[in-house]
Amino acid sequence: FIVAGLDYRFAWSRVPTWLVIVASVILLASYALYAEVMRENAYLSRTVEVSEGQRVVDTGLYGIVRHPMYAVTVWLFLSIPVVLGSWWSLLCFLPYVAIIVVRIKNEETVLEKGLAGYAEYKKRVKYRILPFVW
Repeated sequence: FIVAGLDYRFAWSRVPTWLVIVASVILLASYALYAEVMRENAYLSRTVEVSEGQRVVDTGLYGIVRHPMYAVTVWLFLSIPVVLGSWWSLLCFLPYVAIIVVRIKNEETVLEKGLAGYAEYKKRVKYRILPFVW
């Protein structure tokens, strides 16, 4: 937010108002989808682990992509700098995408080894965070 504040103060970059509005809609939709992901999956955790009694969640958003929480956080975090009107602060958020890719690969290894039915789920739901892409 410091970069965005400096960007605003010194007018380093200009984001068109229409794009700020679009980014605001994306941010709000992402936040709502994040709440939906939390409702759908009681096994969400900050740590990558398989809980006792855990089952594969394959309905709702989990029927579209395997990691909807990461998908919506990418949209959420990448929309914040645009909402703030700062192209420069967008650079601060780009590494998040690479971090999520690494985390997903690790998480899928853990889930495939420890969660019954996850390998079959991967066959049914082919995409990790972006349908038809990855």
